[in-house]
Amino acid sequence: MSCLEALQQPRAETPPGLRLVLVSAAALVDADGRVLIARRPEGKPMAGLWEFPGGKVKEGETPEFALTRELHEELGIESRETCFTPIAFASHSYEDFHLLMPLYALRMWQGNPQPKEGQELQWVLPKELYSIDMPPADVPLISQLIDRL
Repeated sequence: MSCLEALQQPRAETPPGLRLVLVSAAALVDADGRVLIARRPEGKPMAGLWEFPGGKVKEGETPEFALTRELHEELGIESRETCFTPIAFASHSYEDFHLLMPLYALRMWQGNPQPKEGQELQWVLPKELYSIDMPPADVPLISQLIDRL
């Protein structure tokens, strides 16, 4: 349904009953302008799809702090909250939750990204993301990422 069509419909009195999940993600950008993506391992939801590294924001964390923690846990790299540049966000309803995901660019970190949680890693040019299987919430981020890098 288009925005114009939606405006012609009565507004819902109550919001959808989906729980909100806040996830932070990073587009690590190397010196060649490539972006790091991770393939979700078997046994996890959406296994086999490629995504931007990151994870859930825990209660009491800022999205940037959570991302620093997640990148250390998932990739073994060190980053700092002040190194993240916000570039886009996704707001997407899945069947049993609604995802809100800020995406940050990260150009400086310490260490060499290594798969620490069974995932595969791949460096790709941003335009190549269009041909890679990603979760539905990540797909709209591609054009925003390309526009801002």
